Amino acid sequence: MMPAMHSFILPDMSCGHCVAAITEALKAADAQARVEIDRNAKTADVDSDLPREALVAVLTEAGYPPAPAST
Repeated sequence: MMPAMHSFILPDMSCGHCVAAITEALKAADAQARVEIDRNAKTADVDSDLPREALVAVLTEAGYPPAPAST
């Protein structure tokens, strides 16, 4: 399966500890994931083999549920 880029808005992310916790949770779920976080914009871009639903579950379990995706 090819990695896909997923973008998330994380309204509860506010500090460096949040960034570390989010990165750690995503890397635990997919060690090969590329994670790029913009704390000021409260966004995370994740390049992962995992489906979006699995990444949402990981983020929610870590305490940073993503905002619903706008369509």
